[in-house]
Amino acid sequence: MLCNLSQLDSGKLDTIKSAEQKLGKTLLAYNCYEGRPDELSESELKELKNLENKLGVILVAVKK
Repeated sequence: MLCNLSQLDSGKLDTIKSAEQKLGKTLLAYNCYEGRPDELSESELKELKNLENKLGVILVAVKK
């Protein structure tokens, strides 16, 4: 399973902010997706690592 921080509309964000105030806690919202990692060749892995460095993100190859 792969998860990432949710993109929230203003209504959902307001609801979460209200819950944070009530609880006195900071909350993070995540979305999760089913996915299985895929295997990469050495050249594909090198290309992926270069792209990660260029973009400043972490990339995961998954099977469709």
